[in-house]
Amino acid sequence: METPVTIYILFILAAYLLGSFSSAITLSKILRFPDPRSEGSHNPGATNVLRIAGKKAAALTLLGDLLKGFIPVLLASFVLTEPLFIALTGFSAFVGHCYPVYYQLQGGKGVATAIGFILAFDWITGLCVVAIWLIVAKIFKLSSLAALIAFITMPFIYFGLVGNIPATGVLLLLTLILVWRHQENIRRLITGNEEQSHLNDE
Repeated sequence: METPVTIYILFILAAYLLGSFSSAITLSKILRFPDPRSEGSHNPGATNVLRIAGKKAAALTLLGDLLKGFIPVLLASFVLTEPLFIALTGFSAFVGHCYPVYYQLQGGKGVATAIGFILAFDWITGLCVVAIWLIVAKIFKLSSLAALIAFITMPFIYFGLVGNIPATGVLLLLTLILVWRHQENIRRLITGNEEQSHLNDE
């Protein structure tokens, strides 16, 4: 039986709305630490939370952002059969994190949410992305460089393993947005000043 178009739309919309939910901002209210948009780098991401509130709050923020990408894709994989629309569900969660409707479209850079998405979408590709991120971060001590290299390789890894062209296109679009969101980090990497940025905010 063919899945109704409205189901696809509902998954994509729900994923965007969930992605728009900010773990960092919500935790700042619950745990009563400064709003990450007004402290540190002013970015609502786990790294900035680490700066202003410590490891526990940062870990909770990271987990929340990961789950925003993981849960919608996991649920979609149980209901939807077409990889393109499952990928679009995860992509919508990523876009929600970067451009949240609840916060005037001012969100984070999306790395953690994108990792959650790819782990649920294709776990082998996801583990490859995480491994590349960890290796590059370990060698160069630069989170931004690690994220950029890991996600630039992601569409190629997925295509090599699975070969689904439409879903690969979605992953490529995600990568382009993620690179765009890291413009300042790229400029600092080029000028050699990224070490002074204390790791980028996701």
